[in-house]
Amino acid sequence: MEIKAVQKATILSQALPYIQKYNGKIVVIKYGGNAMKNETLKQNVMSDVVLLSEIGIKVVLVHGGGPEINHMLDKTGKESHFVNGLRYTDEETMEVVQMVLAGKTNKDLVSLINQKGARAVGISGMDAHIIEAVPYQAKGADLGYVGAISKVDGSLILDVLDKGYIPVVASVGCDKEGHSYNINADTAAASIAAALHAENMILVSDIPGVLKDPNDEASLISCIYLDDIP
Repeated sequence: MEIKAVQKATILSQALPYIQKYNGKIVVIKYGGNAMKNETLKQNVMSDVVLLSEIGIKVVLVHGGGPEINHMLDKTGKESHFVNGLRYTDEETMEVVQMVLAGKTNKDLVSLINQKGARAVGISGMDAHIIEAVPYQAKGADLGYVGAISKVDGSLILDVLDKGYIPVVASVGCDKEGHSYNINADTAAASIAAALHAENMILVSDIPGVLKDPNDEASLISCIYLDDIP
């Protein structure tokens, strides 16, 4: 449906305070792997990323890629195994994770953004030791090369932003010896946002949000404070 001029003017007038507030500020967007499965949604998300960049917001896109990793592991005949919601990552699985996240998924997103008229640069948490990690401790459970973030160095991301590019960051990290680790994308995005002193962080996911009743999407909690979380 075509948007009439009056509707466009109304939308722009409502958006203006937000444009003014976030102009020149850093906003980190975490793009979840499950939200990538719908091609139309993916195109819309990338269009929104480009739009935010064009109105002067410094966008940092941090992504996961669970479904793509599952697909590649299935192709190699390796079974996925999860412990408390986290993927058990042995040496062989880590090779696939790194190949998919820092390779195919990352470059596909970069290509989409570039096609829409912006300039994106694909990097991973391993580049310039952006994300330094140590083995994740999960109440005695062995998760292999799943990493907990010990340090974030945002200088490379800031350099990319200063040159007018959109950094697209794959959620893998490495330890001081350079060994790669699988990093939860939510955790990576939050840690990067904190290190960059971002104005805001946006989560793009197939999950509707925080639900009072996990089985009822109508119970969505639109606003929540830390003190309200059990």
